[in-house]
Amino acid sequence: MELHLMENLRAFIASSKRVFVIAKKPDWKEFETMAKVTGVGILIIALIAYVIFLFFAFVSVV
Repeated sequence: MELHLMENLRAFIASSKRVFVIAKKPDWKEFETMAKVTGVGILIIALIAYVIFLFFAFVSVV
């Protein structure tokens, strides 16, 4: 049991090391693009939620 846990821990650490080696800090242009895409996604989800809210508000009146 203990040996299996240590093997899993070593594998996790090795996998985490790979991620940190490959990862890089985004430059300003890349960050700006991600922020815009995220903002548009939030607005789309909010618009869909508002349309659903209006639909059910109308249905409950009728």
